[in-house]
Amino acid sequence: MKQIKAVLKQVSAPQKDCAGTPVGLSDETIAERKQKVLAAMKARGLDQLIVYGDVEHGGNFEYLVGYFTRFEEALLVLNANGKATLVLGNENLNKAAKARIEAAAVHVSLFSLPNQPHRHDKSLKTLLQEAGIAEGQRTGLVGWKLFTSPLEDNRQSYDIPSYVVEAVKAIVGEAQLSNETGLFIGENGVRTTNNANEIAHYEYAAALASDCVLDAMDKLEPGVSELELGDALVRKGQHTSIVTIASSGPRFVKANMFPTANTVKLGDPISLTVGYRGGSSSRAGVAVHNADELPEAQRDYLERVAGPYFSAYAAWLETIHIGQTGGDLFNTVETVLPRAQYGWSLCPGHLSAEEEWMASPVYEGSTEILKSGMLFQIDIIPSVSGYPGTSAESTVVLADAELQRQIQQEYPQMWQRMQARRTYLKETLNIQLSEDVLPMCSTVAYLRPFLLNKDSALVAE
Repeated sequence: MKQIKAVLKQVSAPQKDCAGTPVGLSDETIAERKQKVLAAMKARGLDQLIVYGDVEHGGNFEYLVGYFTRFEEALLVLNANGKATLVLGNENLNKAAKARIEAAAVHVSLFSLPNQPHRHDKSLKTLLQEAGIAEGQRTGLVGWKLFTSPLEDNRQSYDIPSYVVEAVKAIVGEAQLSNETGLFIGENGVRTTNNANEIAHYEYAAALASDCVLDAMDKLEPGVSELELGDALVRKGQHTSIVTIASSGPRFVKANMFPTANTVKLGDPISLTVGYRGGSSSRAGVAVHNADELPEAQRDYLERVAGPYFSAYAAWLETIHIGQTGGDLFNTVETVLPRAQYGWSLCPGHLSAEEEWMASPVYEGSTEILKSGMLFQIDIIPSVSGYPGTSAESTVVLADAELQRQIQQEYPQMWQRMQARRTYLKETLNIQLSEDVLPMCSTVAYLRPFLLNKDSALVAE
């Protein structure tokens, strides 16, 4: 593996390039999604699938339904023959007709907010039976979490509310029930790859998050408040996928996670993050113009933290390719940025969709194969004692020749944006990008370690 040295140079910033108009999922994509789910059910020997959703755990539910149920819980019951039924609370019952797949509806007021009117005529068990959940059927429950513990029975662990699990067990029997979240987000899960339409759908959000972070970085000056920075990060009424961060100085003061009236001060560690469904962007650095403005013990921050991080990031982009195992990519990062020295502990890259972190094929010892259509967050988090952090988290998608051809044909303007981003990475940041990587936003790998120096960024050498 070649050595990549990070050098701070004066460079032009990437252009903000969000298309400005969201791209919807086509009817053809929804039909394709349903067929993928039904085929996976058949492969797993499932007669029926029960998919749970709520405002924070709605990605798998939304995959077919097209919306999440905001402040209520919900279920999608899908039979192996394709028949679908939605189980909805008081305030979402009228949304059944808005679903992207044809589905009947059953009203379960237990899914509603506290102290709202309740049905008095039928038990939850009876209502779930009316929704099509039947005894003697091999049944999969789908929550949101992919359990991968080496110590637990992951197929018998459920992250769905117990009152729902117990009612389902009372109908189908415990022996017929298993956690099948992996059908959606595990190895070969139906949601782990995307077609051209899905990529265009998610590119809007990834680029919007990137533009917002670039605006916040440009706005950052001593005296600017976290509230002002936060205002640059959230816009256009889009639903965020993670907590928005605009932090200067110590974080989580008195357990607070959100921007405050605290202002940027010279030398502060800075953290900026925003995510929308389809992608997030994050930047961490220090509010200085150069290393001389740091405390003496931190003046090697560039050599000790930010530079090695950028080298690992560049190696990630140059190394990743379709057909590679997640374990090989993990080892690449471990070689360039050893955990024992740089303190990172999570997966160096993960899949994204409606959720900021859906799942990850990139972990130690992983034999999972990286595939065309995988949407990745480049999320490596070093933690070196005594130093501020660093981050340039952004979104890319892997695409083989056929998927690239489809994108070019069906979404020519997005293709042009992606090619401009590739050119910036190669010619300005000197990263010899893998041919399989299409950047989902303009700020991939763009890192200003000294955030008050807005003309300089790290480049590969």
